[in-house]
Amino acid sequence: MKIIEAPDYQEMSRKAANLVSAQVILFPQSVLGLATGSTPLGVYRQLIEWYRKGDLDFSGVRSVNLDEYCGLSPENPQSYHSYMWKNFFQQINIRPTNTFLPNGLAEDMDRECARYDALISALGGIDLQLLGLGKTGHIGFNEPGESFDKMTHQVALKQKTISDNSRFFNSIDEVPKFAVTMGIKAIMQAKKILLVVSGAGKAEILEKALYGPVTPEIPASILQLHPNATVVADSDALRLARQRHPVKG
Repeated sequence: MKIIEAPDYQEMSRKAANLVSAQVILFPQSVLGLATGSTPLGVYRQLIEWYRKGDLDFSGVRSVNLDEYCGLSPENPQSYHSYMWKNFFQQINIRPTNTFLPNGLAEDMDRECARYDALISALGGIDLQLLGLGKTGHIGFNEPGESFDKMTHQVALKQKTISDNSRFFNSIDEVPKFAVTMGIKAIMQAKKILLVVSGAGKAEILEKALYGPVTPEIPASILQLHPNATVVADSDALRLARQRHPVKG
C-alpha cells in the first residue's frame, strides 16, 4: 500500500485528482468506480477545473458508483444520483449513458444487486476505484462486522452512519435506514484503489485501517491486502499513523 501525505485538504484533493487524471489520460476508456460524501468533493472540483482548461476528456470514460440509498428516487436531492450529477457529471463531458449507479427503488433488491455485479463485469471490471473512509472504518456502506466475501448487497445502516449522514438531511429521521452497496469482495476486484481521507476526526480510524489487524470490524483494513492501493490523506488524518508508525530512514 502506498501512502501519500498532503499538508491540507486542498492539496490532498489535488494529489488524488492527479492519480485519477493520469488514469483517464493514459486509458481514455477507463471504468472509474466513484464515491460520494464530503471528502471526494475536492477531487471532483479539481477534475472539473482541469476539464474546463482542456486538460481532460471524459467522453470515453464509464463510471460505476459504490452505493445508493434505498427508497430514494434518482431525482431526490439527497440521492447519490443527484449528488453525482450536481457535483461532477453535469460539469464534464461524460456521456450520461456511460454513468451507472445502483437502483435504490428496485422492488427485488437481490436481483438488482446481481444485475449491478453483472454490469460491472460486462464493462470489464473497475480500473480505478475511488473510496472515502467512514468514521466506523466503513468503505462504501460496508459496515463493521460485514463479511469480506460479499458482492453488491443491501445493508442496514448502523446508527453511527445514520448520524454522520444526517448533516445532509433536514433531520436524522429523514436519513434512509438501508442502502445498496458494492461489497468488499466487489471493491477488492478493482485493478487500482484510491482512498482519500481528511481531517483529525479520521485519524484514529485511519491508523487502525492502515496498521491494525485485517478484520471485518474495520472494513477498510482489507485494503492492506490489495496489490495496488494508494492512500492520499492530509496531515491531520495521518497524525496518529505517523506518530505510532514513524517512517524509518
